[in-house]
Amino acid sequence: MQQHQIAAGVRDSFSAGLGIFPLGIALGLLILQAGLPWWLTPALSLAAFAGSLELLLVGMLAAVTPPAAVALTVLVVNFRHVFYAFSFPLHLVRHPVAKAYAVYAMIDEAYAVSASLPEHKRSAPRLLAMQLACEAYWVGGGLVGVALGSALPAPIEGLEFALCALFTVLTLDAFRSRQQIPSALLACTGVSVALLLTPGVALFTALLLFVGLLLGRHALMSRRPADA
Repeated sequence: MQQHQIAAGVRDSFSAGLGIFPLGIALGLLILQAGLPWWLTPALSLAAFAGSLELLLVGMLAAVTPPAAVALTVLVVNFRHVFYAFSFPLHLVRHPVAKAYAVYAMIDEAYAVSASLPEHKRSAPRLLAMQLACEAYWVGGGLVGVALGSALPAPIEGLEFALCALFTVLTLDAFRSRQQIPSALLACTGVSVALLLTPGVALFTALLLFVGLLLGRHALMSRRPADA
């Protein structure tokens, strides 16, 4: 039974892996093109395991950005993971070491894949297998990117768009599985307001607005039966 769950978790990772692997390649290429040592690719992939953050850190490391600015960037970019913990099925993982890994590997893609699964199909082996596979795609893609960057005479540009494309696909998959039109509209509202009011930290503001709107919606929905 456990082997079937592990196999199912690996299969769950395939859709996300189609975006994670080329992102890893982009990371390896960017690190070499920035003049940084090749070993920084697997080191970053294992230390942080956050694709969008690592792609930003490459430019910051190459420009010798002050540590305070790097710390603020890490906080703003990865702040969204705080909200993931509210609905990510960490309660399924009982072993403390396995749970620590599940927290460490709670990336956007893993969250989206998990959110698309029905509750009765979730399990600890399936969740951990999916997360391990996603990390394998990321680290493996980075090493492939290093190899390609060493062999190619000219730099390759545009691979960073894979991050935007991946998030778009994951959002559409989650929407199709949940059919939460009000939640999608609230998310669009939060992003629009954040881009208008705080374009420099739009992600941070949009997340706070989205959570506030969801809480307001939940309060309104919980009152309806009582009013009726």
